Amino acid sequence: MEKITSLQNKKVKEWCALHQKKQRDLTNQYLVEGKHLLQEAIKAKALECVLYVKENPFPDYPSYEVSQEVLNKVSMRQSDGDVIGICRRLEHQPTSNKRLLLLDEIQDPGNLGTLIRSAVSFQFDGIYLSEGCCDVYNEKVIQSTQGAFFHIPIVRMSLIDAIISLKKEGVKVIGTSLQESLPMKQLERYDKMAFLLGNEGKGVSKELLTLTDQNVRIEMAGFESLNVAVAGGILMYQYQEES
Repeated sequence: MEKITSLQNKKVKEWCALHQKKQRDLTNQYLVEGKHLLQEAIKAKALECVLYVKENPFPDYPSYEVSQEVLNKVSMRQSDGDVIGICRRLEHQPTSNKRLLLLDEIQDPGNLGTLIRSAVSFQFDGIYLSEGCCDVYNEKVIQSTQGAFFHIPIVRMSLIDAIISLKKEGVKVIGTSLQESLPMKQLERYDKMAFLLGNEGKGVSKELLTLTDQNVRIEMAGFESLNVAVAGGILMYQYQEES
């Protein structure tokens, strides 16, 4: 296959367009960078093709050799990389609802990525994102998950609809709030639990908090609240399903 060296090549323009959420939604494709993330994409059967410089680490997949200049153009990173993957979105519903995470308008990609990574680490069954959450296929989100997002169902939908549906299935929905809430150490453990975490500045919307079975706060001294990713990690660790 001919090496692609021109930044004006049609393929290069198509790949660069995947920097934008609109194009990712239109094509159901997204970019991942680095060998580790491509290996995770392969495990998830999400990898479609490979862009590489000099040596192809994944020759079993459709591949394009490109110049370093082209790879840098497609990349979202500041430094030279050596491999980028084009992946397809494989969204699917959780198959179990013993432990779930509900995220209301999380805006920071690092926070979202960390929450996804923690949910996988503590064996949660799935994540529901509100329609106002940042894009899970944002490069910064993907990088901060270290590939974990390939290994957990993630659904974007109305959290009102999600909560109503989950409660009908016997899931206890636990909101996080400083007002009208129990200290975490007093929260009962249930067979099925979903934890609702909110926006970095505003917290969980009042409308959603009226739908929860119980609201909880993490006891601490010195500050009123924690970073949402830290708070989520504490709750998921404390209430992970007992083996």
